[in-house]
Amino acid sequence: MSLIRTSVRQFLHTRGFLRFSSRGYAKEVSTDKICLTFSLPHNVLYNAQNVTQVNIPATSGNMGILALHVPSIEQLRPGIVDVIEENGISNKFFVSGGFAIVQPGSSLCINAIEAYSLDDFSLETVSEKLQEAQKIVSGNGSEEDIAEAKIQIEVLESLRESLK
Repeated sequence: MSLIRTSVRQFLHTRGFLRFSSRGYAKEVSTDKICLTFSLPHNVLYNAQNVTQVNIPATSGNMGILALHVPSIEQLRPGIVDVIEENGISNKFFVSGGFAIVQPGSSLCINAIEAYSLDDFSLETVSEKLQEAQKIVSGNGSEEDIAEAKIQIEVLESLRESLK
C-alpha cells in the first residue's frame, strides 16, 4: 500500500497537480471609486472602469453601491441601472434582469440579459406596447401567449415608470 501511495505522490508532483499554496497580499484599493464591469451577452458597456456610484434595481429593493460596499450577489429586476461616472455624468440604462456581484476591493460586476440607454425609448411607444400586451392577457390567447404578455407587461410597466 505504501508503494502505491508513494508512486501516486511522485506522479502528482511531477505533473504539477499538487502545488503548495503561497500567501497572497491585498492590493491597494481606492476608497472612493468602484471598478465597474457591466456586460451583456453581446456587448460590454463598462470594462473595469472606475466610477463613483452605481444604483441598481435589485429584487430586494433599489440599492446604491459605493466604494467598499459589503460583498453581495443581487438578482436584478426590470428597472434602471444608474452609473455615476468620475466626472459626475450619470448614464442610465434600462435592464430587463440579470445579476450584480459586489466583490471585495470595490469591484462590481453587472451581468444583464439586455440593457439599453433610456434615450432609446419613447413614452408613447412604450404605452402602446403595454396596451397591446394587456389586450392579449385579457383576450383569448393561448397559454403561452398570455404568459409572454404577462412578462411584457411587467417589463413595460417598469420601463414606463422610469420614463416618467
